[in-house]
Amino acid sequence: MTNEEKSHKSRRRRRRRPAAQKGGPHPAGGTNNAAKNSGAKNSAAKNSGAKNTENNSGKKRPKAAHKSQQNHQNQQSKQQPAKQHPSKQPARSNKSAHQRKGHHSQRSVMETRTETSAGGLVLSGLAEAVAENGKVDLASIYVALIGRLDRRGRLLWSMPKGHVEPDEDHNVTAEREVWEETGIHGAVFAHLGVIDYWFVSDGVRIHKTVHHHLLRFVDGWLNDEDPEVTEVAWIPASELIERLAYADERKLARKAHDLLPELARAEKEAGRITPR
Repeated sequence: MTNEEKSHKSRRRRRRRPAAQKGGPHPAGGTNNAAKNSGAKNSAAKNSGAKNTENNSGKKRPKAAHKSQQNHQNQQSKQQPAKQHPSKQPARSNKSAHQRKGHHSQRSVMETRTETSAGGLVLSGLAEAVAENGKVDLASIYVALIGRLDRRGRLLWSMPKGHVEPDEDHNVTAEREVWEETGIHGAVFAHLGVIDYWFVSDGVRIHKTVHHHLLRFVDGWLNDEDPEVTEVAWIPASELIERLAYADERKLARKAHDLLPELARAEKEAGRITPR
């Protein structure tokens, strides 16, 4: 063998060694292990594919659930009326607010009127109520009251009174109204007090002022000819407060209770006897 052939063989051996030593030395059966490793890799790849398939299937299921939720929400939105923006609300609410505003303005500009009335208590038996020792028995003094039925059918007692005519003196009005509503003629001899109140009639606010007087009995007989009066009666002065239906008149009745003893003594000293 020539030197060239030897060098050529040695080169060939050198070329094979790197290929044999690339993975390092292998024991017997290394080829089977490599095949096993290759099979394991293929199995891992299959498992990886299966996992990817599971992951992909897992990802698709929420999408399907999400889609069913959207369909359910869409069905609910179709069943429920859509909410409107405040600016798109029906004009009816604005109209009703405008009407309320107009109603308020109508109340604020309601016509107001003033009225003046006069009346009072006509008294009988003042002098006769004074005992020899000067003590006054209020149960022996009588006052004329009128009764009217209210909407519930209750009989409400009050002092007789009425409107003051143009240029008419309050004392004259009191004497006239007492006679018209009770049938009794009386003469004013003391001022009792003034009350005022508000009420609405036919859409008009009325401020009414009533001047009350004490009248001495002159003559006459009780009658209820006035169509506005249901009943007329003489009431003992001792029962006056509890008989009157209105609080403001009861207040005046308490004042009358305080005045009557002195007025009765003055009537007796003057010799004015007023039998009924």
